[in-house]
Amino acid sequence: QVQLVESGGGLVQAGGSLRLSCAASGHTFSGYVMGWFRQAPGKEREFVGATGWSYGNSYYSDSVKGRFTISRDNAKNMMYLQMNSLKPEDTAVYYCAASRAKGGSSVRDYDYWGQGTQVTVSA
Repeated sequence: QVQLVESGGGLVQAGGSLRLSCAASGHTFSGYVMGWFRQAPGKEREFVGATGWSYGNSYYSDSVKGRFTISRDNAKNMMYLQMNSLKPEDTAVYYCAASRAKGGSSVRDYDYWGQGTQVTVSA
């Protein structure tokens, strides 16, 4: 079974940083696209960024571009989301996701999901 587990969320002041982790297991993820999504209270789940597990071609939503960076450690089956210059509007539950196809920016493009980790940014 494919399992994705996020960690690293918490409370941080505006302008601060957090690093989220996604531990992947149950499959070889070569050829997969790995993504990060977030969902704020009362809002739909939205795309944050994505990367190829093996080759690391990354792309991001305009709202986080220049502030967030995806990285990975294939030997440890770990993916990370480094979040800098955090804003109150970044407050959301953040989800790790995996796509067996070519990925994308839609929730419907992804096949597997983690449980989510809460990020709260105070003004």
